[in-house]
Amino acid sequence: MNAADALRDAAQRLQSASDTPRLDAEVLLAFALGISREDMILRLRDLVAPARFDALVGRRSAGEPVAHITGTRDFWTLTLAVTPDVLVPRPDSETLIEAAIEHFRGGAPKRILDLGAGSGALLLAALDEWRDATGLGIDISDAALAVASANAARLGMADRAAFRRGDWGEGLAERFDLILANPPYISTAAALPHDVLHHEPHLALFAGTDGLDAYRRLAPQLAGLLADGGVALLEIGFDQGKSAADLFRAEALQVAVRQDLGKRDRCLEIRT
Repeated sequence: MNAADALRDAAQRLQSASDTPRLDAEVLLAFALGISREDMILRLRDLVAPARFDALVGRRSAGEPVAHITGTRDFWTLTLAVTPDVLVPRPDSETLIEAAIEHFRGGAPKRILDLGAGSGALLLAALDEWRDATGLGIDISDAALAVASANAARLGMADRAAFRRGDWGEGLAERFDLILANPPYISTAAALPHDVLHHEPHLALFAGTDGLDAYRRLAPQLAGLLADGGVALLEIGFDQGKSAADLFRAEALQVAVRQDLGKRDRCLEIRT
């Protein structure tokens, strides 16, 4: 089948499994062809869909995330390797990088900390912005740390990004100019899409009955981790602007809530 017809049929098949069926079909077809999505779109009428494309669409139709099928996900300026051991990086998390750039406008952080590093997305995106900075990523999962370390090596940042096992900021004596974190913030009672619930690590998703358990751990730690003039940027759920912020205000920290491109509360901006 020619690629244009195969793409149309795949998008129709994926309508019940995805909120973005056409995009998913395009990404999977480009992956099957071994070319970029942009190149594929330009040459679509001249291409033939590979035999394996149908199987890839079948996997997505069954609920497997596109990033797990292709093994990669674009985030900020980077293409990162992802596995089922890490949360798939999402555009909403780029709000933290945008906030960091605004905070350090006219300057630059020297030391960066990523708490709950996962794939390393936040730390590596920040290090790509500030090429003279170094950073540390902490995660409790050895499997996630292996993914993050491999991403750093593949992107040429292994000499600037270190990853090690830890429990949030516990035991860290160093102070950092920039702290980034996308902690779990979903209530254990929440209903999630099939591809998230069954394919992404629950350790990175759920944080107690109200979704605030990770923030309760982080709130008393941040003041001792922030350098003078530094900022901590923490992702939150769209309905946690007040509840999460109040936990940090109770520790005498200054907190502002930043919204994402969809005008939803998405990031706590915290200073001492």
